[in-house]
Amino acid sequence: MSTIAWRRLTSLLAASTLMVSSLAACSDTSTNNDAADAGTEVSEGEACAPEIAEIEFGILSTESADNLKPVWEPLLADMAEAVGRPVKGFYATDYAGVIEGMGAGKVQVAWYGGKSYIEAAERSSAEAFAQTVALDGTKGYYSHLITNVENPIVAEIDVEAGNGDQYVIENAADLTFAFNDPNSTSGFLVPSYYVFAQNEVNAEKIFSELVYAGSHEATALAVAENQVDVATNNSENLARLEETSPGSLEKIQIIWTSPVIPSDPLAYRSDLPDCLKSSIQDFFFNYDDEEVLAGLQWTRLDPAEDADWNTIRELQIGKDILDVQNNENLSEADKAAQLEALNQKLEAVK
Repeated sequence: MSTIAWRRLTSLLAASTLMVSSLAACSDTSTNNDAADAGTEVSEGEACAPEIAEIEFGILSTESADNLKPVWEPLLADMAEAVGRPVKGFYATDYAGVIEGMGAGKVQVAWYGGKSYIEAAERSSAEAFAQTVALDGTKGYYSHLITNVENPIVAEIDVEAGNGDQYVIENAADLTFAFNDPNSTSGFLVPSYYVFAQNEVNAEKIFSELVYAGSHEATALAVAENQVDVATNNSENLARLEETSPGSLEKIQIIWTSPVIPSDPLAYRSDLPDCLKSSIQDFFFNYDDEEVLAGLQWTRLDPAEDADWNTIRELQIGKDILDVQNNENLSEADKAAQLEALNQKLEAVK
């Protein structure tokens, strides 16, 4: 079975399309307003792109908005001061909300995961410009399968070896299972490929019950509270759980860990004026508030480009190839045609 080599977010009401025109180069701006107040008007003066009165920043629903706002709002307030206009956090209830928000021109900048980014790049004019760097200096994280520490299945798994994926497949008919969001990289795509597709099984058919819990926080709490036997999660969100709900974390046992996943991109709409793009980049690449960054579990943000997430594209295509190969409802001719198209798509991103 082939292995794909690792190489480097509610629908919204239609929003008016972002109007962009060719603009003169940016000049320095100043603000005397409280940038933390999203409703506060910032003096534009000679600001770049004055027709863009405010920026909406899309934030994936990895946790509840109540948990996300305290760590994101300080950054957005600092960003507002730097770019000379209010920056409002857009906390969608699912991953698709951020993707569709950017596509509709409602969201101008966003924090994505790998899979949600490649979806947004394909259909919402998203353009990656930065990559998050973790507190330990790495640009990667891991997908996990987790269960409750008191679940009897723990005794059947070699936890040190992390072979819980095989136990899950072999005993799926007796287990309840939770993905988080279908647009999640670590909460859906990665385990779908490595745990299920590579073992030629369809997760939608093998469990006694399969649910989509929505966020990583939701899957973690579902396991901690014994609402499901097994769920997906990731190393970053389990680290966050240590701060937001340490008692829940103590009830969670990791039973499988994926290969490393490229860390998250920040992206803006590709049709933003160049001067505004430059202002946004300057802010993030030079941002050094250690307390705010630590709250987001970052040490800094590095420059990045779209191709840095081609590995996620390859992984998605690899999953699609295996799904077609294992689809018994396709004729040989249809299967061959779909496989040819997918292999061409794969070659295009290599």
